[in-house]
Amino acid sequence: MAGFSSKWISVSEPSPHVLHVELSRKPVNAFSAEFWTEYGALFDRITREGRDVRALVLSSALPKLFSAGIDSASAALPAFLMATAAYLDCCLVADLGARDARADAARASLAIHQHITEFQHAIGAPARCPFPVIAAVHGLVVGLGIDIISACDIRLAAEGTQFTIKEVDVGLAADIGTLAYLPKITGNDSLLRELAYTARMFTAAEAARLGLLSTVVPGAREEVVAAALRLAATIAAKSPVAVSGTKRILTHARDHSVPENLEYTAAWNAAALHTDDIPESLRAARERRAPVFSPLQKSKL
Repeated sequence: MAGFSSKWISVSEPSPHVLHVELSRKPVNAFSAEFWTEYGALFDRITREGRDVRALVLSSALPKLFSAGIDSASAALPAFLMATAAYLDCCLVADLGARDARADAARASLAIHQHITEFQHAIGAPARCPFPVIAAVHGLVVGLGIDIISACDIRLAAEGTQFTIKEVDVGLAADIGTLAYLPKITGNDSLLRELAYTARMFTAAEAARLGLLSTVVPGAREEVVAAALRLAATIAAKSPVAVSGTKRILTHARDHSVPENLEYTAAWNAAALHTDDIPESLRAARERRAPVFSPLQKSKL
């Protein structure tokens, strides 16, 4: 999988049908615009090229932490934001008229909106994958780091991991996914609001209590990555039609009513039940062997 690796991201295939994506932008995996663009493009490319991937593990290659969040010294805070603010200040100081200032503010808002939606699309790429994405985190998960793992299907953390929804400390509401995903995927609204309003650090144990994590793994980076890879291998051994369909149906259920989801599921399975994976699963059980499933889609390479 060397062809998927790039400047700050390495991709390997540690077991059949399992990819391991490791983030490695030293010193702290802070995300510049180039980094998050590269990140989103990787997931979209894996899906677009039809590789036979059935589970993916996302982790940090850095020994001390997962991510320090956004790189505030880089183009991740685009120059046009600063330029727009400066220009509007000049307009107001020069008393060029409220109408001119309002017009330029509207144009600036449209540009900022486009930047935010592109950023959201990149960080949300794991949610669009037809296979499960497992985040394995350790050390620190700050700000954008929580946006990143919120878009993953399953989240594991090493026992010493610390988290913070940091955005209010820099004067903004988290806008790349945390506040959209967490109310849907966690079960403690009061605790979530406390953490989002205060930006205080919270532990892996508290993240599990919130519902952000499924497992807290004893140990550090190596242990949590190993646990995630084992889980990914278990998932990858299942029918890719069944797993992909389950992901789609669960995601639909998160955002729709029960009656709507039941109808969606009926429509989905009306097609999916024609899969060869069902008779293969039954044959394998009778013959006491592991089932062998065809790729979900043909590779385009």
